[in-house]
Amino acid sequence: MEGHELARRQPNLASRAMRRALLGFYRMQGWTAVGTPPPGGRYVIIAAPHTSNWDFLYFLGLANALGLDAHFMAKDSLFRWPLGGFMRDMGGVSIDRSARRNVVDAMIAEFARRDRFVLTIAPEGTRSAVKQWRTGFYQIALGAGVPMVVGLMDYATKTGGLGPAIMPTGDYRADMAQIAEIYRSVTPKHPDRCITDFSELLDG
Repeated sequence: MEGHELARRQPNLASRAMRRALLGFYRMQGWTAVGTPPPGGRYVIIAAPHTSNWDFLYFLGLANALGLDAHFMAKDSLFRWPLGGFMRDMGGVSIDRSARRNVVDAMIAEFARRDRFVLTIAPEGTRSAVKQWRTGFYQIALGAGVPMVVGLMDYATKTGGLGPAIMPTGDYRADMAQIAEIYRSVTPKHPDRCITDFSELLDG
């Protein structure tokens, strides 16, 4: 792997102030960060279940508590004024959802040119109720040759962070069976919006 370290853009004053406020609010909510980042600094975090805008706030807090320099993909409309600068300062990467295959290829290329890159992906792709996950997170991890790390955010226990790392083998069904088993015990903000039949995850 030939790559190099790319410097994160320096947040502007407004972004730093907003980040401090968000982290302060997060700390008052009583969440506990768990898990240890895997070695190497190159992996895909599966951010599930994603059912609420609150997930983003707690993602920022948990990532900060675990010392993660995590990036995340978000729809391009969120990168317009007035949120665009803040989203980029927080590690956001703008994506065009109409070009799904190009997004996968672009993220694989991003891994190839970086020595360290942590990419967080919400496989539901929306906060609304879904019956299936999008498979882009798996395709990116497989194509980049990096592990998938189970991201956890359990609203019932107010614990979140990182679960085990799973290296994609190319056998989607077998790999997803491991991931689904972990998520069975995780309670999202809105349980009615998340997948309850985890067998459906095995047929991506």
